[in-house]
Amino acid sequence: MTTALKPPRRFPLPRARTALAVAGMALIVVYCLAPFYWMTVSSLRRSSDLFAKSPLPSPWSLENYRAVLEPGSGFGRALLNSLVVAGTSTALTLLVATFAAYALARLEFRGKNLVLAVVIATSMFPGIALLVPMLKLFSNTLHWVNTYQAMVVPTMSFALPLAVWNLTAFFRQLPRELEQAAMVDGCTPGQAFRKVILPLTAPGVFTTAILTFIAAWNEFIIALSMVNRPDMQTATVAIARFGGTSGFDVPYGTKMAAGVVVTVPLVMLVLVFQRRIIAGLTAGAVK
Repeated sequence: MTTALKPPRRFPLPRARTALAVAGMALIVVYCLAPFYWMTVSSLRRSSDLFAKSPLPSPWSLENYRAVLEPGSGFGRALLNSLVVAGTSTALTLLVATFAAYALARLEFRGKNLVLAVVIATSMFPGIALLVPMLKLFSNTLHWVNTYQAMVVPTMSFALPLAVWNLTAFFRQLPRELEQAAMVDGCTPGQAFRKVILPLTAPGVFTTAILTFIAAWNEFIIALSMVNRPDMQTATVAIARFGGTSGFDVPYGTKMAAGVVVTVPLVMLVLVFQRRIIAGLTAGAVK
């Protein structure tokens, strides 16, 4: 007579380990959010109370935000420039990276892995080391200084390696039978790619777009070097160039308010699309 095996009994996680895990997560959250919290609190203080150490501003004041957003400050134009540069860089990066990644995932040729290694190796060059040759090229040959393309093209060059690497992994997960079945149904290779493959890789494409946009929105060193006209500077450069009432004081309150204005759109973007970002980053983790 045989007896059915009982499933192993699962013991609950000890309270000490649970408390330790919760404490660790809370510590990480506090560590990551503390600078943003203090920047927000400082932006709501009056100029005379800027160096107060109280956890909340008392009294509350919006004078720093009024100084940042007033028409004469030029910060609104800087935000528009950042949006143009980040949006254009993201769109062009996705366009180029999608086709390059699909070719690397589907085509078989000698040295394909070497090409992928070279693509990801290009992202290891520090941006500051490339500024001098880029500035010489853009100023003497292409005459791109003080233009949008002087900021968009270098930003693309830094964003493309990671985008190509990520999208190549997504395309490799999809079986080749999908294209073959689509072509049996009458689709051309281009139609199979556009109507079948791209919709299935939407989480990966969307995640790559978000990461590229965040990197382009926060870019500073290229915009600082390639543009010297106030009407062409991006928001990050505008924050660095905010001046005080004289040439020696630092307008900390105005800089804090401008930092909040620049950071809030990214925070909202991540909060709204966090499910898609997580889905894109974990897609293909389990087959």
